[in-house]
Amino acid sequence: MIVVESKRRDLETLGKMYPDAIIADMTIEARNCLRRLSPLYPHGGIPIPNSGYITASCVEAIWEGLKVFEDEDVDTSLFVNKVPKELKRFSQRNGKLLGHRFGTNGLEILNHNDACRRILIPVYRWVLDYKVQDIILRLREASESKTLVLLDYNTKCDLHNFMEPLSYAYLVKAYAEGLPPYEDAYETITHHHLYVGRCAIPYETTERRVKEIKPYEMPQQLELPLDFKEHML
Repeated sequence: MIVVESKRRDLETLGKMYPDAIIADMTIEARNCLRRLSPLYPHGGIPIPNSGYITASCVEAIWEGLKVFEDEDVDTSLFVNKVPKELKRFSQRNGKLLGHRFGTNGLEILNHNDACRRILIPVYRWVLDYKVQDIILRLREASESKTLVLLDYNTKCDLHNFMEPLSYAYLVKAYAEGLPPYEDAYETITHHHLYVGRCAIPYETTERRVKEIKPYEMPQQLELPLDFKEHML
């Protein structure tokens, strides 16, 4: 089992809440490989939705770089920036935030909710698919026998309203366990059998397993499944 808790909570309190659990920090401040799960970690080569083959250093660089303000449009210089403290863009400097441009040269400016669904969630999914599979495998294995507590500064897990920052720790949990919006990380396989006794009786069994990840080919793979919108109703 994987649960999400705030990094701001006292470790002693968490230890009492989850005795014998594995408590793991997955922010950029972590001192182990789990910091690679942070949206600030500079993996490099992360595709930007609706932008051809343009890539960025980290998820946060894409999120901040595609912001559109009254006085400033997309900032492509952030895509190569590897310094977390220099990624944030604020309304105080650039005027009112209008939204996120869907792609570096896209005509569509998305509101916050749509930007989360069409930019942030697919981009982070790409990182989980192609940059941190080794970590995800270890998390899945550990959570089968123990409670795994993932620490993040944000703990919001509501996919219906993105007015508060969504927890990346929840997205890791969703991906590892096959929950929305990453339920397609798993697939259900049907096995056909034939029982032979006095008469032949066909029957089926099902198996839920991790879906094989296809090699990354086109930026269009960053598009969400069509049925994702159903979770927003």
